[in-house]
Amino acid sequence: MKIAVVVDSNSGVGLEEADDLGLVVLPMPFMIDGETYEEGISLDQEGFYRYQEAGAEIKTSQPSPDTVMSLWNRLLEDHDQIVHIPMSSGLSGSCQTALVLAEEYGEKVQVVNNQRISTTQRQSALDAVAMAAAGMDGAAIRQELERTKMDSSIYIMVDTLKYLKKGGRITPAAAALGTLLRIKPVLQIQGEKLDAFSKARTVKQAKTIMLSAVARDLETRFQDPEAEHTWLSVVHSCNREAAEEFAAELRQAYPKAPEIDIATLSLSVACHIGPGSLAVTCTKQLDIKAE
Repeated sequence: MKIAVVVDSNSGVGLEEADDLGLVVLPMPFMIDGETYEEGISLDQEGFYRYQEAGAEIKTSQPSPDTVMSLWNRLLEDHDQIVHIPMSSGLSGSCQTALVLAEEYGEKVQVVNNQRISTTQRQSALDAVAMAAAGMDGAAIRQELERTKMDSSIYIMVDTLKYLKKGGRITPAAAALGTLLRIKPVLQIQGEKLDAFSKARTVKQAKTIMLSAVARDLETRFQDPEAEHTWLSVVHSCNREAAEEFAAELRQAYPKAPEIDIATLSLSVACHIGPGSLAVTCTKQLDIKAE
C-alpha cells in the first residue's frame, strides 16, 4: 500500500526538505495588511518578522477547502491512502475543516487530530512515514498517533508582552505591568491549547523553569529520566544564539538523549508571541515495528 503523509507548514518542515523526508507540505496562509501570503512560498521567516516589527496587521488563516482537496486529489492519483497531519485543533480550525472534507474520501484520507505543532508535529509526520514503511495502513497510523497525542510537551519563554497584548491574549494593563516588572512568561502547549505555565524575571530563570518542567515530564509522564528514548529540541523565534546555548545546556543535562535539534518556531505561534522567544520540546519516541 502506498501512503502519502501530508503535514502543514506549522510543523516547521520546509518545502525544500519535504521530499527527502518523504513528506508533502501544505503551506499555511497569513493575512498581512489585507494581503494573503503562504508560508515557505511568498513568506519566509525573515520577511514575517520584518512585517511584525514594522507593526503590520497579521492574522493567521487556514488553507481553503479547494486547496486541501486539490492536493488530496492529486496525491490519490498515485497513492492508495493519505495520512493528513494538521496543527493542533485547539490552535486552528484547519483540523476540523480537514476532518469534514475527509468524510467525502472514506478510508482513503485519514486526518490525524493529535494536537501538536512545531517540532512535535514534525515528529508525528516522521513517525507516520516510518509506520507506513513498516506496513501499517492509514487508519492504524492515525489511531497510533492519536493514542500517543499527550506524549509530548512544549515550553516557551516569551521575550516581550507586546504581541500577546496585540492579540488580545492579555489586557493592556497586564502587559504594562508585566513590561514594567520585566516579566518573561513561560507558556506551555500540551494537548489542545497554548496556556500560561509560569513567570520569570530573567532568561536564565525562564530556562531553569523550562528545564525543570522537562525533567518532570521525563520522570513522571515518559518514565525516561535520562531521555534515552525521547526526542528533545530547542525552538526559537529570531533568537538563534540563545537557542544554541540552550541546546548545549540540554545536551549536557541529557548526554544519553538522541541528537538535539534546533528549529525556528512556526509562524502561527510566533504571530502571537513575537521575536526573541525560546522554547524546549520533548516527544516520546514510538516503538515502531514492521508488521
